[in-house]
Amino acid sequence: LRNAVNAAAEQAGCTNLDAFKSAKVEHPAGEAMDVTYDVVVVGAGGAGIAAAAQAVQNGNTVLVIEKNAEVGGNTLVSGGQYQSVMPYLVWDPTDPDATTGVYAYTGETYNKVKSVQGCINELKMILNWSEEPFDKAYYETNEFVAGDAQELSKHGVHAEYLPILQALKAEIQEYLDWAQPQLDNGVPENQLTLFSTLNLHIFQTYYGGLRQSADKSEWIYGDVDLVTQFIEGGQGLKEWLEAQGATFIENTQPTLIGALWYRENEFIGSTIDLDGDGEPEMGRWGSYFAAPMATLYAANEKNNIMLRTTATDLIVEDGRVTGVKAVTYDGTEVTANAAKGVVLATGGYAANIDMVLENNVYWSTEYLSKATKTTNRSSMQGNGIEMAQAIGADVTGLGFTQLMPISWVDNGNLAFGGGNYACWINPTTGHRFVDEGSERDVLSLAEFRNGMEVNGTKGVFLEFYNKEQMMPAPMQLAEGDYEGRYYRRTIAELPELFEELGVTADPEVVIQTIRDYDAAVMGQGEYPDVGKAIASRTVGNVEMNDDGSYNVDSYDLENTVMTIRLMAPSTHHTMGGIVVDTDRHVLNADGEAIPGLYAAGEVTGGIHGNNRLGSCAIADIIVFGRIAGENAAK
Repeated sequence: LRNAVNAAAEQAGCTNLDAFKSAKVEHPAGEAMDVTYDVVVVGAGGAGIAAAAQAVQNGNTVLVIEKNAEVGGNTLVSGGQYQSVMPYLVWDPTDPDATTGVYAYTGETYNKVKSVQGCINELKMILNWSEEPFDKAYYETNEFVAGDAQELSKHGVHAEYLPILQALKAEIQEYLDWAQPQLDNGVPENQLTLFSTLNLHIFQTYYGGLRQSADKSEWIYGDVDLVTQFIEGGQGLKEWLEAQGATFIENTQPTLIGALWYRENEFIGSTIDLDGDGEPEMGRWGSYFAAPMATLYAANEKNNIMLRTTATDLIVEDGRVTGVKAVTYDGTEVTANAAKGVVLATGGYAANIDMVLENNVYWSTEYLSKATKTTNRSSMQGNGIEMAQAIGADVTGLGFTQLMPISWVDNGNLAFGGGNYACWINPTTGHRFVDEGSERDVLSLAEFRNGMEVNGTKGVFLEFYNKEQMMPAPMQLAEGDYEGRYYRRTIAELPELFEELGVTADPEVVIQTIRDYDAAVMGQGEYPDVGKAIASRTVGNVEMNDDGSYNVDSYDLENTVMTIRLMAPSTHHTMGGIVVDTDRHVLNADGEAIPGLYAAGEVTGGIHGNNRLGSCAIADIIVFGRIAGENAAK
């Protein structure tokens, strides 16, 4: 906005542009404020608003303090879907041949969703997972390859996850007993009902986040109690939001980048007209904010959200946190007293690259540097963590930061999408270089090793997919090209595009890679260069047979219009943060709860190991936000 105003002034012939740019409006500080509420929430992102809504539903008054000029935090720049299995859409062992299921909350009947080629192989890999104690000694002399679950499965499991694994194996075996005879009789996998359970989600969260530090001195993985809690809590999440006016797509379970499975819940918006314009609020804003904010405002006229107000310190009296000190944009001092409890929901620190680098133990400095961009809002600086540390809170995992492998080259913002339908190409060699459906750190590392550098941004790669493919995103890409980000081309037009972009790969090699990739998707050979666990479609046009298999003879790459995107890694989610228990109490270094202080969302650590599965954050922040709001209000 500032740049646009300055440009307008310049075009208008402003004779003293420097004076124009330096002019500012003075905002004299108001009289100091001293207010008291039952619960004070710091941060108005997804976790903070969930905490506030739950606290007011329990009959409490709530003040929310937010440093930005609007509610939403990082949730508004996230993909917005959340991971949680919808039992009525997936395979039911009590009625294995069922093709429909009933969503109990609405009473509506929906068709069950189908599996995707490769899912059963993943299940068989888990079925053979070693139940021996995890053998970290093996990785003292052998390289730990993040994302290589096949190798990892040979070396055991941490004891606290063994019961989950054993229960999951029983579930998988029951499913395979039903599915394998059909596969043996020629039924395509994509015609079978999808297998998905809570135990699968828990175990994939465990091994998807199990990582080793660069110097091999420490391992990190999610706390089983916290992981189980947010995954089980996700089962009632949609109903809780829908009861307040949020709306979701009820009949699909797609996937997105780094999610590992098909269990996304896609938002629509809400039935709530929060701003009084006669139209309901839509998108992420509607589902995750308009609905619970309506609850907040309707519960008590005292409830309030203070925007452009920055919390600076926690107030501690006789060892208990009793409130928050803050300052508004104009310098007005605020003392916010909490009669019952304070909830920290200030988010992480991925926008504070200095803090990321200072604590980093996972990424090579060859890849991570001050030039690294972020998907985050600029306000994500780690202030809440520092406030908690100042009164003795313990922290965990600060050295582990997740990168987003599909970020726009120019500004680092999240580009959205999923690897299941796409073919990723090394812009130098023209070959595939990674399983596009892998975990996010696996993808990011592969990009750094196989991508090119564009204007200082490292790890830039090419993504190819069919233009007709709908992207799992809050919005679809606009028609035509977006210079430097994405292009629509046929294979005949690739040489000219490559020359324009500085791509040195031979277009003919790229074309052959895509052909070989598509052949593998259609079951006509092996994937070129590197395998792929789960693929949902070809890049080239192809018709489907009535039984759901590919009509190989109809394959046509020459006349296919492809979308070609340029993307690279940027910081996305800081895995470390404040130590909490299952009641969301903030704990000190001795493992004791700090009275009166709770935390939820990315400000906390210990949940996802070093690699959060895509879209687990929304389930995490809202489930744990509700728990924090509930317990802070007791």
